[in-house]
Amino acid sequence: MTQSAIPNLLSLLTFLPLIGAVVVMLMPRPRDLPVIHDPDAEPHAPAVPDDPNRSIVNAVALLFSVLTLFLSIALLAAYRSHAMNSVIGNMQFLEDVKWFHVGSIDVHYRMGVDGVSVMLILLTTFLSTLCIIHSFTVKARLKEFMCFLLLLEAAMLGVFCALDLVLFYVFWEAMLVPMYFLIGIFGHERRVYAAIKFFIFTFAGSVLMLVAIVALYHASGTLNVLALTSVRATGSHNLAAFAMAHPQGMLMMFGAFALAFMIKVPMFPLHTWLPDAHVEAPTAGSVILAGVMLKMGTYGFIRFCLPIFPEQARQAAPIFIVLAIIGIIYGSLVSAVQTDAKKLVAYSSVAHLGYVMLGIFTFTRIGMMGALVQNINHGISTPMLFFIVGMMYERRGTRQISEFGGLKMIAPGLATMLLIATLASVAVPFFNGFVGEFPVLLGSWSSTTTGHWATALAASGMVFSAIYMLWWFQRLMLGPVTRPLNLKFPDLTRNEWLVLTPLAVVIFWFGLGSSFWTQKMNTTVTYLLRGAGAEDTDLPAVRLYNAVFDRQSLRRTHASPSEERSTLAWLDSGVDQRSVLRGINPATRPLAAGGTSPAPGRPAAGGNAAGPARRASPSQGATGAPPSAPPGPSAGPGHGGPRITGASR
Repeated sequence: MTQSAIPNLLSLLTFLPLIGAVVVMLMPRPRDLPVIHDPDAEPHAPAVPDDPNRSIVNAVALLFSVLTLFLSIALLAAYRSHAMNSVIGNMQFLEDVKWFHVGSIDVHYRMGVDGVSVMLILLTTFLSTLCIIHSFTVKARLKEFMCFLLLLEAAMLGVFCALDLVLFYVFWEAMLVPMYFLIGIFGHERRVYAAIKFFIFTFAGSVLMLVAIVALYHASGTLNVLALTSVRATGSHNLAAFAMAHPQGMLMMFGAFALAFMIKVPMFPLHTWLPDAHVEAPTAGSVILAGVMLKMGTYGFIRFCLPIFPEQARQAAPIFIVLAIIGIIYGSLVSAVQTDAKKLVAYSSVAHLGYVMLGIFTFTRIGMMGALVQNINHGISTPMLFFIVGMMYERRGTRQISEFGGLKMIAPGLATMLLIATLASVAVPFFNGFVGEFPVLLGSWSSTTTGHWATALAASGMVFSAIYMLWWFQRLMLGPVTRPLNLKFPDLTRNEWLVLTPLAVVIFWFGLGSSFWTQKMNTTVTYLLRGAGAEDTDLPAVRLYNAVFDRQSLRRTHASPSEERSTLAWLDSGVDQRSVLRGINPATRPLAAGGTSPAPGRPAAGGNAAGPARRASPSQGATGAPPSAPPGPSAGPGHGGPRITGASR
């Protein structure tokens, strides 16, 4: 019995926006409208109501985006957060089809999700739908704009679903192209400069990651992310043997992956592309960039760097902690002196994502969970700020803070929404920011990797955040109206209420009911940190959080031994031992990746796979396709694992 009534749900979810982009591309091109920033006019009233093509393009783009959002909600509903398989954690909805063959390398179309990726998929579809609604009023090249948004959504969803390193790289590179055009064509005055800078920075890191992927394959014999991260799989054992023989090689591979993800986060000092890209991008581009694309950097650390390179991550942890704290303080101080409202929000992202990186490298459950929650929270509150800045720019044609002031009396709806987003960004209790940053600081305080002084420095960022965000709100909304043009400043329209209200609801939902979301990721966090050291539980707050974790773990259901053996056989079936680098002592029995010893009866590292129980059954036929799906995490009697489709070596 599969987890969902919809077969191949992840593939449908990923490629439905692509189908929508093709449909929109084939539609007639709507007439372009003049760009007017006139407070006396209603800025969102349709200037050419007799042009039906605009309404049709908007409706079709929204239809495909909403359908994708519904599929992501169905994915969340069907996801079993308490299921556990000791081989692959709680990875579910697995799909595996042999894609193409290059030399000795078999590249698979391999997809799956766990608690981390499910949440990011939902965030992606949610923000993409809001961006399309907000973009109904794009004046020029509306059809092309909607196509790029849908193409970008498809590529981002692919990044969060991919479990093959080459497939991940394809989606990772594919998302650069539509964002490049969104900035370069639809951006502001310096859009070409910002688009080229964005592309060069991210592409440079991606090329190094590609080299590391090739090296990783030759070290382990597999491109399967699950085989590389499972401590019981042959691929991870091969990698552990390579690490013992070539520790510098492992460190270089970790550095290549980490550099690509550091650029995407972005971390100090690789952040310089971000303010230019945010300021010059259209509003929808800034929202997607801040809400989703930056999360791919932190996702890369969680999905690849920590599980595949655990020892290297611990060795490099002090560097990342120092850079994260510098980013928190630097981003806050630079934000405080900005005169451009959009650039202020852009630099604040550097500070907020510094907390995410700090939480990841605490190697504690509470710190990691805080990082994941803060990752999602930043994808809600910061896009809301960008939406509001974009709405203000559409009315006045400027983003200079000095051009506003006193808008609370003129546009109370806009002021209310901006206050909610501001308090969420400041991390006030009962707002979503607090339930992310506070656990990060608790995890940092109790971690032996960070310690008290690092935590104190990081906590200063919350003080700085309150200073520059509240001062920003005061200059924009409070005081007397100092500009005559602002006397006729329009309040929120119906479409704008439709965009901002769901974001405000989610802000309070996270702030007041965060357990609904954290329980989706609890099993994943436990599996990711299975080799981490013990936490300091002297702090009462840490004991309370750990008690919540432990109480949720009582509901966890485990896969049967036969299901785990079948899953392990599937992982090992794709390992190409011929490609593993020579020079590894076959008598060496290293610790498996993740810090645990190989299971009893494991062959020598670098040797052949285990005996008949681990080999493909003769009944699978010449293609090696499994006769049935290798079971994933079980949810109890009557619930089988996710189905693997297609052929597998």
